[in-house]
Amino acid sequence: MHLTKLLILLIILSAKISAQIDTTDSINEINVIDSYISPESPVKFVLSFFTSDSCKTKLNLIDNSTIVVSNSFGVNHKVELELNKLKIDSSKIKYQIIASNKYGKETISDIYEVELPKKLVISDDQNPGLFRVCCLGGIIFGIPSPTYVSMNNRSYAAISKEVPLFSLYSSGYNYPAGYFGVEYSYIFNSQLKNFFRFGYKQIIQIPGIKYISPGVNLFSDFLGYNGLGAEISIGLFQVQNVFTIYTRYRYNFQLKKEGLDFHEISIGLYSNFFSFNL
Repeated sequence: MHLTKLLILLIILSAKISAQIDTTDSINEINVIDSYISPESPVKFVLSFFTSDSCKTKLNLIDNSTIVVSNSFGVNHKVELELNKLKIDSSKIKYQIIASNKYGKETISDIYEVELPKKLVISDDQNPGLFRVCCLGGIIFGIPSPTYVSMNNRSYAAISKEVPLFSLYSSGYNYPAGYFGVEYSYIFNSQLKNFFRFGYKQIIQIPGIKYISPGVNLFSDFLGYNGLGAEISIGLFQVQNVFTIYTRYRYNFQLKKEGLDFHEISIGLYSNFFSFNL
């Protein structure tokens, strides 16, 4: 009788030990549910997955860092990481999931990867920083407009630069409804060389091209040559969604004298980068 009880006890203990060994040594499965880059701002790397056993989990970003996903035991796991806080210097995020069950058994997944949108692929070496972007934008913005001038039946080369000061917005965001600006022009090999202008331009956006912009301005060379300019500009296409290449015709005339009118045709860059938006 005692022998029978002993055998039963041994069988029960053996079953418990076997069950514990099987649980400890069982293969823990890791199944990824979602792995993507969110389109909204701030841009995030979103990862969700589940494990076949109750686990604590970590995310190992290859060549980067290891981040805790779940600090308590569970089967459902999710993490969201803002990309601007990660040092990602390639077009892909490569990662592994590390899961540890309550017996301390660790399971490491295969290496997964998720591609970054092309517009977000900027390495540290390529990232110019805000200061350099502003400097580069300022240099491009400062490029003068080459101009052809017809005055007194003679042709001259000239350069000019317009700076929008105050932009007026009514609707939309690509272009203002109009703007007030100042402009300086220099005419080579002419007796009348320097002109300063102040005027207003109306911007009308139309399909097929960027815009048509009629405008009017007052000008002076500060030596007695004062007048009025009427012009029309056509916005042709954009560069990096910041600058617009335009062509312009302008007719200049004096209000008190005759015979000193002149024409201008120019090509230039328009941007309201440095203007005050109203």
